[in-house]
Amino acid sequence: MSLLRLEPRGQASKTMVYATPLLAVALTLLSGFILFLAMGFDPLKALYAFFVAPVTSVRGVGELVVKATPLVLCAVGLAIGFRANVWNIGAEGQLTLGAITGGGLALAFYGEGGWWLLPLMVVGGAAGGALWAAVPAFLRLRFNASEILTSLMLNYVALLLLNYMVHGPYRDPDGFAFPESRLFEADAVLPVLWAGTRVHLGALFALAAVAGGWLLIARTFVGFQIKVIGLTPAAAGYAGFDQKRIVWLTLLLSGALAGIAGMGEVAGPIGQVTAGISPGYGYTAIIVAFLGRLHPVGILLAALLMALSFIGGEAAQIAMGLPKAITGVFQGMLLFFLLASDVLIRYRVRFGARRAVA
Repeated sequence: MSLLRLEPRGQASKTMVYATPLLAVALTLLSGFILFLAMGFDPLKALYAFFVAPVTSVRGVGELVVKATPLVLCAVGLAIGFRANVWNIGAEGQLTLGAITGGGLALAFYGEGGWWLLPLMVVGGAAGGALWAAVPAFLRLRFNASEILTSLMLNYVALLLLNYMVHGPYRDPDGFAFPESRLFEADAVLPVLWAGTRVHLGALFALAAVAGGWLLIARTFVGFQIKVIGLTPAAAGYAGFDQKRIVWLTLLLSGALAGIAGMGEVAGPIGQVTAGISPGYGYTAIIVAFLGRLHPVGILLAALLMALSFIGGEAAQIAMGLPKAITGVFQGMLLFFLLASDVLIRYRVRFGARRAVA
């Protein structure tokens, strides 16, 4: 009788480390095909509307870059922390705080801006995100509280704070009581880099984060410490590496990058502070980080794919009347198949019964 079984590998397969994300994408597309068929839609047309049609125009490619920008910024910071076993799940809240603080500076200096305002907003956004990330860092090191839980719960606190600000101090006095701030003046808006699209200066911030993240991990002693602490904490302790310092560094860095992403949203495509800054970029960035194998270049490619799921979901709603939730379904399936496929890194599939040892 033929049996399907998993056989441990002698060592982790480097090939499968990079092949399993591709396998996860293929399985997600196959599952999407079956899902659309079950829903009564033409699966080929639905997949075309979801993954191809959105990038057949210059405007569509521009929107892909716009959506990928905050994903890259958040995911690079998260990946650096994940390498050190620092599990920041709060990028969504840190992005929101960056939008609140960066956008708050735009409103505070409304009518008085100059060339200095945008750099100040970047610093303010980074500071807001880092400050929010400092809370789980302190709680972990002082009370041994799980940063997974504390950073996750702070996401909801940040959203409540944002709602308070747009209904109160930030609300446009001439906005007929709508929960949004006034539109930012020109000095507080990120310049557009590609005419005819909404691609803004934040895209260069994202590329800088990719380059800086690679340099930090691959070319610095701090990066070496991060990798050692993540792989062998005991060895890091024997080597005298300061694990508390790394916890602070990775959480503050990831918070700052997420904060810059939030500032980029309100100063970029949105142009004001509203209650709907993010469709879930901070959560999706977790998928992006793992799909990109915690490598900055891989994260850049994964962010483009996940950005396509955002704009593809919107395009498919318009073109075929697909439900809004389909975007979350595809992102969830991708994460599920990625985690399931990762077993192939340390195990190989074998057919046939295991031979008995005499």
